Formats: sequence, structure tokens, C-alpha cells
Amino acid sequence: MTEDPAAPTPVILGIDDLRSLPRATRIARTSREGIHLLQEHRDGFIDELWLDHDLGGDDSIMPVVTLMEEAAFSGRPFRIGTVFVHSANPIGAESVVRALTRWNYQVRRTTAPPVPNNRPQARAAQEPGSHHPGLRNQTDPGPQ
Repeated sequence: MTEDPAAPTPVILGIDDLRSLPRATRIARTSREGIHLLQEHRDGFIDELWLDHDLGGDDSIMPVVTLMEEAAFSGRPFRIGTVFVHSANPIGAESVVRALTRWNYQVRRTTAPPVPNNRPQARAAQEPGSHHPGLRNQTDPGPQ
């Protein structure tokens, strides 16, 4: 038996600043990219949408959530099978789940895939004050 070449490939979108999300067909790394990604798929069906809350520095998924809420409020919610919230930030993740559930999106909280520890952004994103030059975590003795 062969696969039907006319069968559409599932659309699996991810918005995460660090994780690779191997199931995703497209990944956005910032909220701005995430908004553009959703707008590109506005008139289609998104099988899965994977959301991370913290997107590095001061960026978060909340502008994307606001876009989704506004779409639902105007009577044209995004057509999404399931939204998976995989953030390691439990308070932020719960805010996303609550906001999107309120607008009847099918939302599931799930475990975050591991963040690669060999990427410089992963360490910078975790260090308090890392977005300010010259500031570092107090427990970090700095360059030796």
C-alpha cells in the first residue's frame, strides 16, 4: 500500500526561542515571528501549535496569545486542532492555557522538550540581567 500523494502534510507550528521541536514543520523564535507565522496560516488549518511562554530577554508568547484572543473575539478564531503549551515556566504556561481555553481553543499543558545546553542563547536567556551589558548573575565570577 502506498501513501496518498494528495494527502496534505500536517501543519505543525512551533514558537520557541531555543528548542528544536522535531515534529514542527515550521518554527518561530520570537513573538514577532510567531505572529507572522500564524498570519501566514490564517486561512488554513493548523494541526498542532506548540507554544513556549518565555522567548528570551523580555519577549514572551503573550503577543501571540493576544492575537489569538482577538481573532476569537471577532468571530474568526484560528482553526487549530490542539495548542500544546510546553513552557518550563509554570505560571506563564498556566496564563496561556487559561487565556486560550476561555476562547474555546483546545489547549493541553505538556512537558517541555529539553533545551539544548550547548547553545550560547540558552545560558544568556537564563542569566538575570544578561540583557544589560556588564551585568551578570551574582554567582557567576565572570571571565577567568
